[in-house]
Amino acid sequence: MGEFDDIAVSRPADGVTLIVIARPEARNALRTRTLAEIAAVLTAAADDAAARAVVITGGVKHFAAGADLKEMAPLDAIGVLTHERPRHWRAIQSFPKPLVAAVCGYALGAGCELALACDLVVAGSNAQFGQPEINLGMIPGAGGAARLARTCGKALAMQMVLTGAPIDARAALAAGIAVEVDEPESAIARAIEIASLIASKPPLAVRAAKEAVLRALEAPLSEAVAADRQAFALLAASEDRREGIAAFLEKRTPRFTGR
Repeated sequence: MGEFDDIAVSRPADGVTLIVIARPEARNALRTRTLAEIAAVLTAAADDAAARAVVITGGVKHFAAGADLKEMAPLDAIGVLTHERPRHWRAIQSFPKPLVAAVCGYALGAGCELALACDLVVAGSNAQFGQPEINLGMIPGAGGAARLARTCGKALAMQMVLTGAPIDARAALAAGIAVEVDEPESAIARAIEIASLIASKPPLAVRAAKEAVLRALEAPLSEAVAADRQAFALLAASEDRREGIAAFLEKRTPRFTGR
């Protein structure tokens, strides 16, 4: 999996890649190197047929407590605009395969934005989600405000972004940020379990399904429905569709190959 300074990478289940942010001394703050390493793993996984889903976590104590302010503080407007961080964020946000987050402890600032960029979030009962940038004279810079508004609506997004106050795991579940809440010790295992289930599905259909849901958040309804229909038709040419139907009719477990 390669050597990294800020993350650890493993394969805990068939088809599943696990990324663990490993900067406990900084509460897993997302410095540029951290983002670059996450982006590199996701870029490689996008082209790896054996990697069908990815789980990202920071462990049971902290997911990521924001960006590294010591690194960001010296940057002026031009420095911010020309920095490499947005390139790494684009690689993370455009990852075409399912990305599942196991969030325990703090997911603040850039950490909350990383969780929001994932497709599914399993929250530990100790999780705290927040965008505290307003307290530092800033606003979320990697999509936090936009994704919160789309995920949980105007009212809660305004509260979180304008006050900087975090919400807990149960509030995140109610708001649609998280899909379920588990004890911290089991949240990561549960995220891997979900990713493993997804990895067992036909890869072409999984990719098309992710695209369909994300498209529905941005495109007009008529365009989204038309695009869904086109993807539905294109999948009719896949071997996996034929295998899936045959396995269902024959009452056996399908063998999906990604073709």
